[in-house]
Amino acid sequence: MIVGLPREVKEGEYRVGITPQAVNALAMHGHRVLVETGAGEGCGFRDDEYMRAGALLVDEAAEVWRDADMVVKVKEPAPREFAYLRKGLTIFTFLHLAAAPQLTAALLKSGATAIAYETVGRGGRLPLLAPMSEVAGCLAVQKGAWLLETHAGGKGVLIPGLSGAPPASVTVLGGGVAGVNACRVASGMGGRITVLDVSPERLQYLRDIFGNGITTLLSTSETIEESLTSSDLVIGAVLIPGRCAPRLITRDMLAGMPPGGVLVDISIDQGGVSETSRPTTHAAPSYLESGVVHCCITNLPAAVPRSSSLALSSRTLPYIMALADKGVEPALHDDPCLREGLNIAHGEVLHPGLRASLAGEIIEKGAMI
Repeated sequence: MIVGLPREVKEGEYRVGITPQAVNALAMHGHRVLVETGAGEGCGFRDDEYMRAGALLVDEAAEVWRDADMVVKVKEPAPREFAYLRKGLTIFTFLHLAAAPQLTAALLKSGATAIAYETVGRGGRLPLLAPMSEVAGCLAVQKGAWLLETHAGGKGVLIPGLSGAPPASVTVLGGGVAGVNACRVASGMGGRITVLDVSPERLQYLRDIFGNGITTLLSTSETIEESLTSSDLVIGAVLIPGRCAPRLITRDMLAGMPPGGVLVDISIDQGGVSETSRPTTHAAPSYLESGVVHCCITNLPAAVPRSSSLALSSRTLPYIMALADKGVEPALHDDPCLREGLNIAHGEVLHPGLRASLAGEIIEKGAMI
């Protein structure tokens, strides 16, 4: 198989879908890997490293997209890449199609096969999303701590507090991988943490991990609204695989937060957990609405691209190898976890969660990232 690695074009995106080590593994199995010049420079992987690993360097992204049987990326194709989509091409990357109607339409029209990292898995386990959720959970608290500073628009609160000044109140919506890591960092910084989730079993798990260091609440409209009234920092970390994130925070609820409070919405890739959430970038990370600083960066883990790329590649490589060694359809047939990642093929939406979102189904409860 010919595997293609184009340079990422999303603003602030420096991660890479295939590391030189992964290229070497593919080359050892007899596959050709086309790498666009400079694809890995943002995370410290030089062109000569890719060449030594067995990649063929090409100067133009168009060459990669044209000649590859499968393109491996980190982020979804941007509008300027839609023209490269075609029948016979497989795309393996994060897609988040429920919140991307233009991309969904372009994929359907093209006839390409689209396999999404974020829906690969079974039984609530999402092995390709997990490492980026881990990174995002950690970074969300770091970013929130910075935005709480007055010069960044926040209320001027230090998360750990000081002698004579209480610590910040941190509320985490969702107790999955992202939520756990947000709790871990916020706890390490000395914040007062409340975490809400729809699963009593998950809440018990969190109590087992953090003990009396956190407060756990069953997630309902009432408990969310009550928690917001005393929150300095809110982390939105909720996901339903393939579907839009549930809007857990209404505009009226948000108005109850203290002025200068901060919302970091990790779930923005799937539309966000608040009615007031809209995508932001690393270059312009925040905006003020209803007196609350919003941070909704759609590629938050790109802030630490080398760590993120290494962690992601270690998880994706076995699946990339299976797709390349067996062929796309046999690999999907043999692995039910990989098959869950199939979102679109032959001009049809195949993932049930995505189908439900596109059909306008109302989701009342959220699962955890």
